[in-house]
Amino acid sequence: MTKQINFSKYSSIKIGPVADVTIVNDCSEFPLNAYMIGGCSNILVGDNPPPLCMLSKAYDYIEIEDGVLRIGAATPSGKIASFCKKHDIGGFEFLSHLPGKLGGLVKMNAGLKEYEIFGKLLSIRTCKKEILKKDIDFGYRYTKIDDIILEATFQYTKGFDKTKVDMFKKMRSNQPNLPSAGSCFKNPGGDFAGRLIEAVGLKGKRNGQMGWSDVHANFLVNYGGGTYMQAYSLIQEAQEKIEQQFGIVLEREIIILDTTLSKGIV
Repeated sequence: MTKQINFSKYSSIKIGPVADVTIVNDCSEFPLNAYMIGGCSNILVGDNPPPLCMLSKAYDYIEIEDGVLRIGAATPSGKIASFCKKHDIGGFEFLSHLPGKLGGLVKMNAGLKEYEIFGKLLSIRTCKKEILKKDIDFGYRYTKIDDIILEATFQYTKGFDKTKVDMFKKMRSNQPNLPSAGSCFKNPGGDFAGRLIEAVGLKGKRNGQMGWSDVHANFLVNYGGGTYMQAYSLIQEAQEKIEQQFGIVLEREIIILDTTLSKGIV
């Protein structure tokens, strides 16, 4: 089964074409060479995306079983945060201010500051097998997970902390309200991508309706009707200028899906 998705409305950065996406109900249905998407909160979809697929609603669930929290990979972060608040579960408060679906959050080890999704992770389930956390190579905004995540299990700890929700809300208060895909670049060791973008004079720089935010320089924002090419050009310019001036190669946190310019999945 396929579904037409208008990525200029569906993605958080509000850019992209209308494309057919295969809806997957079980492991036998995964199309070959397709890229799995979730909430598209950190994805920039180009004019010529690769084949795309997404998990069906069958993977949108939260269960408490034998003292373990079991969550389907298609479950939105807001739903997880609400569930934890309702059931007085601690350790997931940061998800109330972090968009996305669980599969993508785990895949990129998403988080805020020192709080990250791997903090409470026990294991993941893929089409091939269950993998324990200790057997996964992971770090800051990084994991080496090569298969599609279907489900993850987490430590169940009582004690939802409202003060942490307020703290995370304050952390996000310096981020722009305009459509974006979150932080564009990972922070390099000992420095900040936003500082580097500002240092090379790009904070607030616009290309058409896309631009580096004047609120937080590491956010590429859409002022309304921005295009993939405008966004791609700004990303390239920032990487080139920062490498020339500081010798630092910034690694993108945003995932670019376009078969023409980026030669596939980057």
